[in-house]
Amino acid sequence: MMKAPPLNKLVPAHVLEFEPYIPSKPEDELMRLYGCSRLFRLNNNENPLGPPASAQAVIKRFPPPRASIYPSGDAYHLRRKLALHLGLHPDQFLVGNGANEVIGFVIKAFCQEGDNIITADKTFAVYEWVAKFSGCEARLIPLKDFAFDDEAILEAIDDRTKIVFLCNPNNPTGTYWSERRLRRFLDRINGRQIVVVDEAYFEFVEQADYPDGISMISQYPNLVIFRTFSKMYALAGLRIGYLTGTREVVDIIRRTCVVYSVNTLAQEAALVAMDDPEHIQNTRDMVRRGKALVTRELRRMGLDFVNGEGPFLMIQLPMSDTLAYRKLMAQGVMVRTMTGFRFPNYIRLTIARMEAMKVFVESLAKALPEERAWEGL
Repeated sequence: MMKAPPLNKLVPAHVLEFEPYIPSKPEDELMRLYGCSRLFRLNNNENPLGPPASAQAVIKRFPPPRASIYPSGDAYHLRRKLALHLGLHPDQFLVGNGANEVIGFVIKAFCQEGDNIITADKTFAVYEWVAKFSGCEARLIPLKDFAFDDEAILEAIDDRTKIVFLCNPNNPTGTYWSERRLRRFLDRINGRQIVVVDEAYFEFVEQADYPDGISMISQYPNLVIFRTFSKMYALAGLRIGYLTGTREVVDIIRRTCVVYSVNTLAQEAALVAMDDPEHIQNTRDMVRRGKALVTRELRRMGLDFVNGEGPFLMIQLPMSDTLAYRKLMAQGVMVRTMTGFRFPNYIRLTIARMEAMKVFVESLAKALPEERAWEGL
């Protein structure tokens, strides 16, 4: 019998110390485990309206024989469409297999072992994860009033800080950096570090003082912007996102970019998805109506919640979030537990169609302890 490899010698210490992320089971298996005949997916901030009609048409008519042909290795046509749409040069864009991959591109481009990145302690966790399993320190700054703490971030920067990650609006709190505040922060950084602004939920925000990060790149050459087709454009299952910055910065990041990672169907669906403003308005209307219903009923139940920008809100519960998850799953409602986000006893709810929102509030009322009883809609 062959001898097992000496993992204690082969595996770097920072990898051994890192806990792997375990994704949820497939939908059919979850329904079997919890004994429910239907499942409302309100956990991953997916858009229940589905992709824009133009993207759906591309998906439906995709010829199966083309699956044998490699995709454009650098998303050639999509980068040109993005450049035309956003007023930049095609070489200012890198397209990746979802936002997770472009996070990895940036960290690999600028960080080496011993360096650090800075972000919030309660934000999208992949910044922290990728830094750690790349052998870098992730400095996590506590939120202040559910928002990023500008001063504390600036105080944490040292000579080994390479990147500051800002999620705008923040997932899961929905708080956001106004244009004035972001500009003031970038002025104080003064180009010394790369500042990544993750605008995954850009298309959902309607506040007048919310900044368009891409329009600021020419003034702040250390700025890198992330956006995705997973959320508003509902292409999460095809995995496609992108980053943009100055040509000089993107040329450096391109050195760490793995080509051919974005499939043909994702590229072609994304190419047409951004041409449908009606889809954006329909999604915003759905979120607005859903939040109005849910927040009204949460107040009736006497529950505290955090309702910011984006297609989600957080709810504080009088019980553990894992217990609430199990109780809601038994009724066919799937939410995100927030202990992993360092918000114990909170759940995050994705805003969806009205039917799903009504089922959620009814199911939540049944799941609450008896002293929090509620009459229903």
